[in-house]
Amino acid sequence: MQQRYVGNSGLRVSALGLGTMSWGSGTDQETAQAQLQDFVAAGGTTIDTAASYAEGRSEAILGGLIGVVIPRADVVLISKAGMHRRAGRRMVDTSRRAMLASLDASLARLRTDHLDLWLAQTWDPNVPLDETLGALEQAVTSGRARYAGVSNFGGWQLGCAASLSGTPLVANQVEYSLLQRAIESEVVPAAEHLGTGLLCWAPLGGGALTGKYRNQIPADSRAARDDRSAQVQPYLGGQPARITEALLTAARGLDRSPADVALSWLLARPGVAGALVGARTLGQLHNVLDARLEPLPEQIEAVLDEVSAPRWPQLRAVVPA
Repeated sequence: MQQRYVGNSGLRVSALGLGTMSWGSGTDQETAQAQLQDFVAAGGTTIDTAASYAEGRSEAILGGLIGVVIPRADVVLISKAGMHRRAGRRMVDTSRRAMLASLDASLARLRTDHLDLWLAQTWDPNVPLDETLGALEQAVTSGRARYAGVSNFGGWQLGCAASLSGTPLVANQVEYSLLQRAIESEVVPAAEHLGTGLLCWAPLGGGALTGKYRNQIPADSRAARDDRSAQVQPYLGGQPARITEALLTAARGLDRSPADVALSWLLARPGVAGALVGARTLGQLHNVLDARLEPLPEQIEAVLDEVSAPRWPQLRAVVPA
C-alpha cells in the first residue's frame, strides 16, 4: 500500500487508514483483531481512534492488540480528544485540563508512551483557541505526541489555529467523498496554503458509495440503526443517489469495485494524504483492501467530477466605482 506524506510534514501515513469507531460497539474484540491483522498484511500502517469512540473501548481494544498483532514501531497511531458523551449527549471540551487529562487516559488505554498524531477533535466555541493549541503544543514538547493537528475545522478556523499555534498543525481530519465535497469551498484552499494535510473520514459516504443501499436498506447496516442512520440517510436519495449511480456505472465499465473507484477519486484530490475507512465486519474491510487504488482514466474522473460538483452560491463581485 502506498505511503504518503501528510501536508508539508515528514509524517507518512498509508493511503488507507483503519478507522476504529465501531470497535467496542458494533465490532467485537475478535473481529477487531482479524481486521487489524488483515489490514497490516495488506500494507496498512495507519490506525485512527479517539477517546470518544465507544467511550474509550475502541482505544482499549486497540491497546490490547498493538505489540501482539504488530510492533508499536510499525504503526502510525492517531487519536483525538475534546469530545465525549454524558447521559447520551455529545459534550465538547477542549480546555487545557480536559485535553491533557484525555491524552493521558488515551495513552494508558493504548498501552503506549506516545501518539504519532494527536488531534483536537472539533472546534470549541467556549474555550479560547490558544488554550486548546497550548495543550497540543505541550503534548508535542513533552514527547507524548510526535505531531499535532485538528479535526473538523472549517477553513477560517484552520487559518486562525495555524496562525496561533506554537507547533505546526500537520493535519485536518475532515469528511470528504464524492457525496460530500463541501470542504472544497474553503478548507481545501486553506489547507493547501498552510501546508496542512487532509485525512478524510467517511470516504465512502457511510457505505452509500458501495452501492449496498441502492435497492434496499440491509437490516444489519448502519442506515438501519437508530443511532447511526442520520449519518447515511442524506446520501440515499436525490442528487447523492444520482452520484452513486454514476459511480456504479463507471465501476462496471472499468471492471473495478465501486469502493475502489470512489477511493481512487478521493486519493487523487489536492491535499489529501489518506482516507480513513471504518468497517464493522471483516467482509466490509476486505472489500476496501481489495481495491487497486490506481489512477482513474481522465474521462471517467471528469464525469465523476461533473456529476458530484457542489452547487456553491454564486457571489457577485462588487467593483468600487
